[in-house]
Amino acid sequence: MFTGIVEEMGTIRQIQRGRASAVLTIGAHKVLEDAHIGDSIAVNGICLTVTSLGGGAFTADVMHETLRRTSLSGLGPGSRVNLERAMAADGRFGGHIVSGHVDGVGIVAEIRRDDNAIWYTFRTDPKVLRYIVEKGSITIDGISLTVADVTRTTFSISAIPHTVRETVLQFRKKGDTVNLETDIIGKYVEKLLYGGPPADSAGIPAAGSGTGSQLHHEEKKGGSGLTEEFLRMHGF
Repeated sequence: MFTGIVEEMGTIRQIQRGRASAVLTIGAHKVLEDAHIGDSIAVNGICLTVTSLGGGAFTADVMHETLRRTSLSGLGPGSRVNLERAMAADGRFGGHIVSGHVDGVGIVAEIRRDDNAIWYTFRTDPKVLRYIVEKGSITIDGISLTVADVTRTTFSISAIPHTVRETVLQFRKKGDTVNLETDIIGKYVEKLLYGGPPADSAGIPAAGSGTGSQLHHEEKKGGSGLTEEFLRMHGF
C-alpha cells in the first residue's frame, strides 16, 4: 500500500520491450536506500516489483495488462517518473489509501494559473469519472491530490507550487496522458451494495448487478443482511 506522497523523481534509463511486455530500468536515489529485490515501488502510481538492484538503479517487469491500462507505454529513456516506496507500518499517513493499481488514464485538458496555485483539468472515461467526487481524493501519476471540481466529462485539481516542483506534474502539458487511481473505498462500497459485474461504459451499474429489492431477496436467502433499504432508513 502507498500514500500518494511522492518521495523523489527517478529517470527511465532503459526499456527492454517484449512482444507485449517490458522491463524497465529506473535510476533513483532515495527509494533505493533500503530497497530489496521483491519490494514494491510505485512508478507514476503503478505498483511494480523490484527484480534487480545496482548502479543506482532498479529494474521491474511490466506485464501486458499494465502497459494496456496505463501511460507507461508512452515512456522512453530519459523520461522522469514519480517514485514512492510502499508505506512503512510506522510511517505517517500523509496522503490517502493508494493501492498502486491504476483504474485508467486521463488526458490533460487545461492548465491554468490561479495566483500561487496551478489548476489542472483532466478528461477521462465515465467508468473512472464515476468514482471521482468533489473534495475527495484522487491519485494522478502516483500523487495524492484533492479533487477541486467535477463535471460530467472532466475533473480538476489545484496544486501548490511545491507539489508541481517535486513531481512530474511540472512536465505535463495539454494533451498528455496521466495514470489515475480513484479512491478505493468508493469502489468497495459499490461492490458490497450492488454486487455483480462492474459499471458499464457509461458508468452505470450493469443490468442485474443488484437493486434494493434484490439485496432484500439475498437477505432472505441468508445473505449479510445489509440492504439499501436498511442504509436509507438509518440516514445513509
